[in-house]
Amino acid sequence: MTDRILDAKKNLKEEEVEISLRPKYLKEYVGQEELKQNLRVFMGAAKHRDETLDHVLLYGPPGLGKTTLAYVIANEMEGNIRVINGPSIERSGDLASILADIKAGDILFIDEIHRLPRVVEEVLYGAMEDFKLSILIPREQGSNTLNLTLEPFTLIGATTRAGDLSSPLRSRFGIVEKINFYSEKEIEGIVRRTSSVLRTGIDEDAVKLIAKRSRGTPRIANRLFRRVRDFANYEGKNAIAVSDARKALDALKVDCLGLDDVDIRYLNAIIDRFHGGPVGLEAVASAIGEEIMNLEDVYEPYLLQIGMINRTPRGRVATEKAYEHLRKNHQKSLF
Repeated sequence: MTDRILDAKKNLKEEEVEISLRPKYLKEYVGQEELKQNLRVFMGAAKHRDETLDHVLLYGPPGLGKTTLAYVIANEMEGNIRVINGPSIERSGDLASILADIKAGDILFIDEIHRLPRVVEEVLYGAMEDFKLSILIPREQGSNTLNLTLEPFTLIGATTRAGDLSSPLRSRFGIVEKINFYSEKEIEGIVRRTSSVLRTGIDEDAVKLIAKRSRGTPRIANRLFRRVRDFANYEGKNAIAVSDARKALDALKVDCLGLDDVDIRYLNAIIDRFHGGPVGLEAVASAIGEEIMNLEDVYEPYLLQIGMINRTPRGRVATEKAYEHLRKNHQKSLF
């Protein structure tokens, strides 16, 4: 599978650029107004009581700002943040070592928390609930348990698959918030902010064009902005005109709804090979040569959001809107 310009997942090359574009406080964070208001209340109340913020679970499709919000919360609560990735913690001792090193008021951010091994996850239960840590120390004859009291801290977990979290883990989060796709107006605000941070002028029409094709996802909007800027800079320009944006987005094969080649192949497979569905995800993945998890986590959320597909108990179904967008005749099945 080749890299997509519209892939909302992180890649290492973008990490430094993302950090430079990341807002530091809620007042700088564009969009997610209800979520931000809730966080203001929860953080303000915790500060009033001189307590740590309750543990936070953030869930939603990739690229919507879960990691950014974790850093914003750390800045607002004036705590240090420790960032780890769920799959990278393979042994319970690794997590225990990290927890034992945490200072009062610190933030521990675990990305892809649904991918923590169960034996590692169980270490979190006591740490989250009572700030207690039990470590099993093997000896020649049996074993001993070392009980440690941890400094009060806040755990922030991020996941694209909230349904994969175990009930014991999910129940220990006092604050659970979903991050939704952004409106075009919100994405326009993000593009303007990126333009300002990167010191690159941009026409208002170009802002709207980039926003419309960004799939409601800040990470994609920022990536498209940088690629459009490349096209403008290549022609010796220091600012982006709408003609530059249109030329770049057409060259990148990003259509008017933000769909790319993979999305089109996905929809065409359902319509042409499987007669519009219903069809199982495994069959679609095999037909277009994509991984099932990538289809489910990266591609489908946006296609569902804009009404291109439906999920049914029998499988995926292409909607009337998908037929219209691809300019295909829709003959409804009699069965």
